[in-house]
Amino acid sequence: MSGKVSKLAYKPVGLLLGIGAGTVAGFVFKEVWKLAGNDDDAPNATDEDRGWTEILVAAALQGAIFSLVKAAVDRGGAVGVRKLTGQWPN
Repeated sequence: MSGKVSKLAYKPVGLLLGIGAGTVAGFVFKEVWKLAGNDDDAPNATDEDRGWTEILVAAALQGAIFSLVKAAVDRGGAVGVRKLTGQWPN
């Protein structure tokens, strides 16, 4: 399979993996926040009853979890494509 075809074939797979990664990351964040926070729900940036520290910690934790899950899923997808096609998607 040529590089262009492999890259094109990976686009829909990458999109589906991204959607799945977002779903998984959201679930993981909610569970981690329940353990780390004082509340079941993470604060929104506009939540008047929450302080700056709590809001910024929640945002940083959420960003780290989303980035970690996305990188793991993207890497796993690329490895899978290479196993199937023999070429690394770019």
